[in-house]
Amino acid sequence: MARLKNIESFCSSCNTIQKMEISGEFAGEGNENKRWAKCKKCKQTMVIDLSSDIMDGNISLEGIENDDVTTYSPVKTYVLGETIYHQNWDDFGKVITKETLSNGQNSITVEFQKSGSKKLIESFNN
Repeated sequence: MARLKNIESFCSSCNTIQKMEISGEFAGEGNENKRWAKCKKCKQTMVIDLSSDIMDGNISLEGIENDDVTTYSPVKTYVLGETIYHQNWDDFGKVITKETLSNGQNSITVEFQKSGSKKLIESFNN
């Protein structure tokens, strides 16, 4: 396996896909693909599995309009990987990240078929 120094993986502290710095191997039998990694955003160190946690950046949007989709509304809450439909843009997409903004508001990043990557408000309360 090639030696990796920086990768993209899901950070459970940030609850998003972040750049991670590989900081060491995880000891033990059966842990050949596990490594210690440090999130470059929140600085938390965690064990990641290189065989399953690494994101390749290629999100398949093909045929998602046939999936069970949720119509986007800023008052709803979404989960990673959920398929949504934005009525104003007439576009389908998948939720790829979730984060809390500095003002305490929640946002999601959605990769749309036509519009590309867009940040949208989530769980908006007046």
